[in-house]
Amino acid sequence: MPVNTQYTGTDGVIHKDIDREGIKTSFQSESGLLWVDIEGDAPGDISIMSDIFGFHQLAIDDCLGEHINPPKIDEFENYIFVIIHGVNYTVESDIVETSQMELFIGPHFVVSHHTFPVLSLREVLRIVEENGRPMKRGADFLAHEIADALIDNILPTIDMMIDVADDIEDEAIHNPQKRTLEEILKLKRSTMRLHRVMTPQREIFNRLSRSEFAMITDDSLIYFRDVYDHLVRIEDLNQGVRDRMDNALSTYLSSVANRQNETMRILSIVAAIFLPLSLLAGIYGMNFEYMPELSWHWGYYAVLGLMAMVIIGVTWWLWLRNVISVGKRRITFIRPLKVEPRKLLGHIDRLARDNMDSWKL
Repeated sequence: MPVNTQYTGTDGVIHKDIDREGIKTSFQSESGLLWVDIEGDAPGDISIMSDIFGFHQLAIDDCLGEHINPPKIDEFENYIFVIIHGVNYTVESDIVETSQMELFIGPHFVVSHHTFPVLSLREVLRIVEENGRPMKRGADFLAHEIADALIDNILPTIDMMIDVADDIEDEAIHNPQKRTLEEILKLKRSTMRLHRVMTPQREIFNRLSRSEFAMITDDSLIYFRDVYDHLVRIEDLNQGVRDRMDNALSTYLSSVANRQNETMRILSIVAAIFLPLSLLAGIYGMNFEYMPELSWHWGYYAVLGLMAMVIIGVTWWLWLRNVISVGKRRITFIRPLKVEPRKLLGHIDRLARDNMDSWKL
C-alpha cells in the first residue's frame, strides 16, 4: 500500500487505513497523533504533503526521485524536516546500497516518506498493531521508534561485512588471487558508502538530543541520544572494517610480491647453475680443428666431471648464501599468546593459597 496511515485519538484507540479526508480531519483537529507513511513518488500521494500538511516545496522536492540526498535536518515554523539513511535491502548487490527516508515531525503528526520499501518500518507497524506503544507517547517518540529501527537494521550489514573481512584476510595471506583484490575493493567501497551517510547522520541525532528543537520534548532526548550512541558504534565498526581492508590490501600486495620473488629466486638458482654449464658446452661445442681436448680419450668424461663439480660448487655457494635453504633449521612452532595463570591477580590458586594461610593462623 503506497500510503499507510495510523491515527490515535484522544480516546487512545488506533485507527488505521483512513482515507484522504480522514487524514485532513485528523490533522486539522490538532489532537491525538497522526502517522502517515508514503512509499513511492506517485503525484496523488505526494500531494498529501502539500495540500493537507502544507509542507515547504523545497522539503518536498528533497523527497522526490531515487537520487540520494545527504542527511540533514531543517526546522520550519511548525515541523522539523529530517533526512536519514539506512541500508537498502530491496536490491541485490555486492556493494552495500543505502536508502533514504524523510521524516516530517510536528506537534501532533509524523509523516514518513521513502522511495523503496523499508523493512524496519514494517517492524514498527507490527508493534503498533500489537500494542500501539509507538503511538502512545507523542510524535517525537514515534519519530525515535522509526529512526531507531532504521539505524538498528544497519548492524546486520556490519556483522556481514566483518565476516567477509575475516575471509578476505585469510585469503590474502594463504591464497592471494585477482578475485581477492576485487573483493577487497568492493568491501572498501561499501565502507565508504556507509561512512558518507553515517558521519553527518551522527551529527543530526546529536542535535536532536540537545534540546535544540521545540518539537522534541525533554523526555525523549535520552532516546535520541541512544540512537546517537548506536551510530557511533556503527561508525567505529565500519571504520574498523575499512582499516582491516587497508591492511588486507597491503597483505595482498606483499603476498603477490613474495610469490613473484620466490619465482625469481627459483629462476635465479636455475640460471646460476646452468649458465656455467652453458659456457662449458659452448666452448667445447665449437668446431675448431686445433682443440687439444677433442682428441683426448677421456676428454668427454673430464668435461662431464667438470660440469658436475660446477653444479656442486655453485649449489654449495648458494646454500652458504641462504639462497637455498634445504636442510637448514626452520622455526616450526611459535608459542601462542598465553599468560601464566599464577601471575594474574585474583587467580583461584592464589586465592586458595591465601585462604589456606589464613586458616593456619
